[in-house]
Amino acid sequence: MTKPSLPELLHAAVTAVGGTERPGQVTMAEAVAEAIDDASHLLVQAGTGTGKSLGYLVPALAQGERVVVATATLALQRQLVERDLPRTVEALHPLLRRRPEFAMLKGRSNYVCLHRLHEGVPQDEEEGLFDQFEAAAPTSKLGQDLLRLRDWADETENGDRDDLTPGVSDRAWSQVSVSSRECLGATKCAYGAECFAEMARERAKLADVVVTNHALLAIDAIEGAPVLPQHEVLIVDEAHELVSRVTGVATGELTPGQVNRAVRRAAKLADEKAADQLQTAAEGFERLMELALPGRLEEIPEDLGYALMALRDACRAVISAIGGTRDKSVQDEDAVRKQALASVESVHDVAERITNGSEWDVVWYERHEPRGGAAYRPSGASLRVAPMSVSGLLREKLFSDRSVVLTSATLKLGGDFNGVGASLGLGPEGAEGDDLPPWKGVDVGSPFDYPRQGILYVAKHLARPARDGDRADMLDELTELIQAAGGRTLGLFSSMRAAQLAAEELRSRIPEFPILLQGEETLGELIKNFAADPRTCLFGTLSLWQGVDVPGPSCQLVVMDKIPFPRPDDPLMSARQKAVEDAGGNGFMAVAATHAALLMAQGAGRLVRATGDRGVVAVLDQRLATARYGSYLKASLPDFWFTTDRNQVRKSLAAIDAAAGQAGSQAD
Repeated sequence: MTKPSLPELLHAAVTAVGGTERPGQVTMAEAVAEAIDDASHLLVQAGTGTGKSLGYLVPALAQGERVVVATATLALQRQLVERDLPRTVEALHPLLRRRPEFAMLKGRSNYVCLHRLHEGVPQDEEEGLFDQFEAAAPTSKLGQDLLRLRDWADETENGDRDDLTPGVSDRAWSQVSVSSRECLGATKCAYGAECFAEMARERAKLADVVVTNHALLAIDAIEGAPVLPQHEVLIVDEAHELVSRVTGVATGELTPGQVNRAVRRAAKLADEKAADQLQTAAEGFERLMELALPGRLEEIPEDLGYALMALRDACRAVISAIGGTRDKSVQDEDAVRKQALASVESVHDVAERITNGSEWDVVWYERHEPRGGAAYRPSGASLRVAPMSVSGLLREKLFSDRSVVLTSATLKLGGDFNGVGASLGLGPEGAEGDDLPPWKGVDVGSPFDYPRQGILYVAKHLARPARDGDRADMLDELTELIQAAGGRTLGLFSSMRAAQLAAEELRSRIPEFPILLQGEETLGELIKNFAADPRTCLFGTLSLWQGVDVPGPSCQLVVMDKIPFPRPDDPLMSARQKAVEDAGGNGFMAVAATHAALLMAQGAGRLVRATGDRGVVAVLDQRLATARYGSYLKASLPDFWFTTDRNQVRKSLAAIDAAAGQAGSQAD
């Protein structure tokens, strides 16, 4: 029997999922197959509607090596495991004459821990939940969540938090889950044989395709203890998110609440001298944090340096002391010890990292509103440390032993892949060198006719936005655009404050158009309500720029209040910008403009989600039309028809609204 061709396999898979073959999907599948065959790397931009999941799954399944697929969002993980993979495997089985196995794998804290569930959380005076089911009143929200979790744990097959509907608060979940550091280990745990996290790992070891998330991929790369099974091909979907997810995993944080929790846990197990040393160090750190002003610490102040060294040394003493303690009054001693060690070690590691003072790290103070009650962040201040760049880490850990395919609808910024490539640790496309992994970029386009389906409108007549300045003219413009569109508006704002002000103002100006605001309901509920009523508008910030998929007449106007540059006082972004400038580069273009281009490309991508969609992306920031960097940002957006004519746009929106209304009445 001759080996089936890639087009044959793709045709079978597309038919099985009820899709339509697209030229871009074929081009993508061929490029992925070539990269896997050559053991090289590929960046592939595939616009919305290309069918990129099958564009990489089919060639990956055809080549027979083990594949890891890492995605950023739960929605895509679910789509792959529940829809695309089962159907594709069945469709390809007669042609490949094998049935590849697939599995989902996440970090340990995503699975319910049976030990925690049945034995309770080791007592923490702050929370008062030794037996969490007894102590949390069944009438309270926490108590109800915990009782529901106990019932669910008896029914679930995989213990995965994301399969629990409706979900529960982080506080409730923390009572029934453990981090990898807190885990007793399968051999020492009475529930090891039934452990959901261990079963997920075993399934992954046997699978041909392992679906995971960016965070676990980052942990696997950073921590050096492999979590993912050995694999020959890595596919990173939603790859525009990878750098920020890896940065998040590589960021350390110290708060007084976290340090005090470590003190309380250690006090039960360490000898008095070691416990007192940690208590004293914690008090010194807390006093300093009360005075902390937000911002970057280019050098560690002397008093903070002493406080961190005291913490580090006290943590070391406690870690040694805990090792030999046998306190007969402590119940479930192994779990209590593991939890105490995990708390103390995490404080030690961050204190040591900042004390060591790597030139590649950025350290800053941050202040925030107390979240989730006083137990979580009592002082409202934290000390944070993050890598200046993760490009070196990614180059070394990601691209060395396997073929890597990175794909997204937005990887080509300003007309090429080099900006995103550099952030991933890759040299310019085509460059050769001993430590430069070979790669190429392919843009397979989009099935949508952007110039006919959408308009990019820049409100050039508005005043240049000033930071936190009054934008009455912007609100006037937004009001008129929404009225012309008949609602149907997704408002993407550069800050939560701007979104709240706009929602408040427009609710009183145009009450006939309901305005939903991020934070007033769960994101899923907001999007569902937005999609259900075309007259409704949805306003919000960061997660809406990339998390909304509402095809059809409910979303025909996407508004960006201003170009989403990072805040000038963002310690990490400003440090990265300065580092590029110190090396002789253009920090603004490499960091701020790239960040803005990526978000704008994602935001503009919310408009056209299907071949019948029509609408306007309105940018209420004249700089897109007037500033020198405007052309770079515009080149990163879909190729919409461009105008600065406000009257033309109002007429177009009114016509789109009328057509949608007519289509709706005919459907009724």
